[in-house]
Amino acid sequence: MKACVLHGIGDLRCEEMPAPSPQAGEVLVRVGACGVCGSDIPRVFLKGTYRFPTVPGHEFAGVVEALGPDVAQEWSQRRVAVFPLLPCRKCGPCLVGAYAQCEDYDYIGSRSDGAFAEYVRVPVWNLVPVPDGVALEEAAMTEPAAVAVHALRQGGLDVGDAIAIYGAGPIGLMIAQWARAWGAGRVLMVDVDPDKLDFARNLGFDNTCNGRETDAPRWIREATDGRGADLVVEASGASQAFEQCMFSARTFGRVVLMGNPAGDMTLSQDGYWAILRKELRVAGTWNSTYGVLPRDEWRLALDFMATGRLDLKPLITHRVDLDSLPETLAMVRDKREFANKVMYVDSRTDQEGNA
Repeated sequence: MKACVLHGIGDLRCEEMPAPSPQAGEVLVRVGACGVCGSDIPRVFLKGTYRFPTVPGHEFAGVVEALGPDVAQEWSQRRVAVFPLLPCRKCGPCLVGAYAQCEDYDYIGSRSDGAFAEYVRVPVWNLVPVPDGVALEEAAMTEPAAVAVHALRQGGLDVGDAIAIYGAGPIGLMIAQWARAWGAGRVLMVDVDPDKLDFARNLGFDNTCNGRETDAPRWIREATDGRGADLVVEASGASQAFEQCMFSARTFGRVVLMGNPAGDMTLSQDGYWAILRKELRVAGTWNSTYGVLPRDEWRLALDFMATGRLDLKPLITHRVDLDSLPETLAMVRDKREFANKVMYVDSRTDQEGNA
């Protein structure tokens, strides 16, 4: 098969390699689409994966092409999204269904070979059926969509709440879509990139602020009649935004931290005082809930896509094949053009899953 293989930091090559064979409890998925996560850029160009060579790519959906010896025939040719975390299912967190906190996990696309490839080997346990009417390229965004809704659930979003989101990238825009579907009274978005803010406005999020040009906490307070936002989500990973979140939340408000940090995240004395004096509830969020209780956020995301309450297709700005993917990742790294969600799409498989 063809795959983009990371041989070392910055050394991503599109080449031929043997296709994997499904073992007991596994299937072979023919990749229909795989999104480029923001974490893939530093993984490829700065930090590397846990071993070399590795095939990156963890936001994906496709069609079950082959079955392991003990896998039920009903999975054959099913369109599926794939939960990329491979938990041990033995440790304390796993035993209570907190798989994101697994103490001995594997991960498709960073620790095991991922979906920047034509095929990937996946345990049946990690498969989520894609509803009719949801294209594979949209289903490939189930992972970030589940991460986004998990952040909102951590923050206890309520109907009518004003929510401020620092970071208007793909995950920030997904949070905004979820908030709007959830009944938020006002969705406020802050970023320092004017192209991202233009893109957000084109998606119908008109309340935007350029944090480089405007005092964002003051703007948020003015937009909320002086109260501040009920919920603030830090989705940029920038230290300055981390600080500003504390000044943007109302008294007794909530702050959710989810952005992957680009460096040290520091808080001034005044920022710390804001947490104390306003009695803010500050929560971290990590990954998503994959299980029946309290709610399977993967199936929730796909259900919302199927009913049109979550429309992620407009987030895709680039659709590329495997041959073009290494150069496209370099373009994203160098910011040579605006990109929101970059998607590897396999031209051999249409979005209904047909070869």
